[in-house]
This record gives sequence, C-alpha cells and structure tokens, in this order.
Amino acid sequence: MEHGIDERRRWLALILLCFGVLMIVLDTTIVNVALPSIQADLGFSETSLVWVVNAYMLTFGGFLLLGGRLGDLFGHRRLFLLGIALFTLASTACGLAHAQGVLIAARAIQGVAGAVVSAVSLSLIMNLFTSPADRAKAMGVYGFVCASGGSIGVLLGGLLTSTLSWHWIFLVNVPIGVGVYVACLALLPAAKPLAHRAKLDVAGAFAVTTSLMFAVYAIVHGNEAGWTSAATLAQLGIAIGLMIVFLIVESRVAHPLMPLRLFALRNVATANVVGVLWAAAMFAWFFISALYLQRVLGYSAMKVGLAFLPANIIMAVFSLGLSAKLVMRFGIRAPLSLGLLVAALGLASFARAPVDGSFALHVLPGMILLGLGAGVAFNPVLLAAMSDVAPDESGLASGVVNTSFMMGGALGLAILASLAAARSERLAATGATLNSALNGGYHLAFVLGAAAATIAAVLAAAFVRTRPHEAAPHTDETAQSVSSASR
Repeated sequence: MEHGIDERRRWLALILLCFGVLMIVLDTTIVNVALPSIQADLGFSETSLVWVVNAYMLTFGGFLLLGGRLGDLFGHRRLFLLGIALFTLASTACGLAHAQGVLIAARAIQGVAGAVVSAVSLSLIMNLFTSPADRAKAMGVYGFVCASGGSIGVLLGGLLTSTLSWHWIFLVNVPIGVGVYVACLALLPAAKPLAHRAKLDVAGAFAVTTSLMFAVYAIVHGNEAGWTSAATLAQLGIAIGLMIVFLIVESRVAHPLMPLRLFALRNVATANVVGVLWAAAMFAWFFISALYLQRVLGYSAMKVGLAFLPANIIMAVFSLGLSAKLVMRFGIRAPLSLGLLVAALGLASFARAPVDGSFALHVLPGMILLGLGAGVAFNPVLLAAMSDVAPDESGLASGVVNTSFMMGGALGLAILASLAAARSERLAATGATLNSALNGGYHLAFVLGAAAATIAAVLAAAFVRTRPHEAAPHTDETAQSVSSASR
C-alpha cells in the first residue's frame, strides 16, 4: 500500500508520527525519576510502587501484537489516531490522579494506547516512504527520535518534578497529543485496511496478558502474603493455567497473536530468551537505581535525571548507526554477547555502591558501562530475532521480540524489586539503619540483574548463529526500524 501524497506533506507527516511516538518513548523513562515523589504523595509501599511501571509495561506488551493486527484490519491511520486520543486522555487521568488505584488504572490504559501507536506508526512510515533511500532516511529520523527520547525523558522528568510536581510528567503529554491528533487528521492520508478476512486472536491476547498480570501480582505481593501461602500459590497456578491456554490457542487458531512455529527457529528462540533476561536486568536497573539515587544518596529529581544522562546519550549515539556498523563488520553474535557482558559489569558496579557513594566514583562508571553495553547489544538482539525469518515476516518477528522485552521487563522488575524489599526488611530487623537496609536490598537486585545479563551473554555466544554478510544488507534500514519499535 502506497500513499500518493506530495513530498513536503510526506515529510511533515513523518514529523507528526515522530512526535506521537515521542510521547510513548518519554513515558517509559520520565516516570522513573518521579517514582519517589509519587510514592511519598500517594502512599505507595516499596513493592506496590512497582505497579506504576508494571501496569504500563504489561498492557503495552500484551497489546503490542494485537495493536498491529488491528491496524491491518481497520486501517493504520484510524488506529494511530485512536491510540493518540486514548493516550492523551489516559495521560490527563494520570496527571489528575490523587489515589493509587486511579493512577495505576490510567497507566494501564496508557499502555494499551502506547502499544497501538507503536505498532502502527512503523507501518505508516513504511507505506509513506517506499523508495529505499527515502525509507532509510525516514527510519534514521524515527530511530533518532526514539533513542534520544530516553534522554529527554529523564531530564524532563527531573525538571518537571523539581520545579512543579510529578503530576506534570503526565500532563505535558496533553498539548502534544491534541496537536498531533489535529495535525494528523489533515496530513495523514486515509487508506484501505490491508486484511479484510483475517480474524483477531482475541482469546490469545486475553490469555497471555491476564496470565502475566496474575504472575506479577503474585510475585509483588509474595512478601506480604507469604511465598507459600494459599493466595500466592493460587495466583501462580492461575497464571500457569492461562499460559497453557494461550499456548493451546496459538497452536490452533489460523491467525495467532504469536505464531509458535517461529520458536522452532534457532536465532528467534535464542533472541527471545536473551531478550527476556536482558530486559529484566535493564528495567530493574532503571527502577532501582533511581530509588538508590534519591532515597540513599538524597538526590533531587532533577539530579537523578542528570545522573541518567550519560547512559542515555551513549545509547542514543549507538542507535544512530554505530551498532549497525558493528554488526556489518563482526556479525550478530560478537557485538551481542560483548554488549551484554559490558552491561553486566555496569550492574555489578552499582552493586558495590556504598551508602555515602559519590557520583564520579560509584554512579558514573556504572552508567557509562550500561550505556555502552545496551547501545552495542540492542540492535544485534533484534536482528538475531529476525535473521532466520522470511522478509515478509520480519515485522511479526520484531513484534514477538518486542513483546518478550516488555514481559521480561515486567516480571523481572517485579521479582527483583520484591527480593530487594525483603532483604531490606531483614536488614532493618537486625538493627541496620534505614539507608543501609535500603542499600542492601538494592545491592541484591543489582547482583541478580548482573547475573541475568551474564547468562544472556553466554546464551548469545553459544547459540546465536551469526551471518555478517546476510545481516549487512538489512542493517541500515531494518536495525533502526526494529530498534525504534522497541524503545
């Protein structure tokens, strides 16, 4: 499907799409800086605070594949506009929230809307720019916006939280969303849906999303209810049962949300396992290091944003093309395994940070290592997930690995945050000061995160098949596109 619009309007439409996706990217990092302020204002416990992040991640991951399918059925433009409108309304609700339940529910709706926008925006760009040269340029712009959005998010989160309040990290989306929606009505051309007869895998989407939500709920509340309590075991049992239902559904429906045949491909299976482990480590790093900086070191929200800046800048620079050049030179396996090991070293560095740590000695080295590791490994893991599939299934494979990232991040964060809280409680019970107890819990989470990244590096080195000559032709365009979709 090609849109017959003039050149100027085509590039203006790209800018609008990038602004729409920028809201989604900002929301993944802007919240981390404000978490302690949200916790203090709304009275979240250490473990329930995870739901401010997880409510978004679970619905985003659960609806990512379904969002793309809805775009095929009902039109990408229509779904993009619907997603922007819903995200703007949910952001308004988040910004006006004065109760825990309202904020968590609105964050869940944000996740659904964000999944729809992310899933269909790349399809719109691919249809707007059909020539290889223009498409590569468009993907470069899109990739830069998505990568730099992380840096903008931490800085903007710190600025708004420090000067106004945490409510404004959500309310800032409202004028952007309204502007993007109105402008897209005029600039984005309408088009016919691609798939007229295909059916939605509603049962699969419901089963996998509900399963993971039960699992995360059981993990988050395991410390309070008891890990072997009837309630926790029942929730885990329901989660496992729903996951089995999901696998059965996917093996039988004509148009599955996540085709199981993809996992018979070696690189696809390995990349998804690596993605789950790595996302668990990285999401926990963002969440727990922000708490360490504010609650242990006493940083303001603005200082936390500035502390994250080195890692985000390095990741953004690699997303602009350096990672793709490494893949062209060395193939997929070496950059992937090396990047994961460097990230593991960064997490291990945070695990040594003391209660009275300094930025230069105990924070900056870890930030640099994590920025380098993530920047080097991000594109290779996505390319590995697509290297064994046919070109007409590359989007589907990208969606599958993106979902693995989101789900791995949600479950990993829930597990590590719960274990950190449990360790902090034990240390406090033995007479440790509050800061020492908190820091001890954070150290455990960082160590486990480093272990997860190390295991991922070993799996990548052992099982990923590298094909530098085959990967190279797709790297400039495909690597940036899938990198953008996963940010």
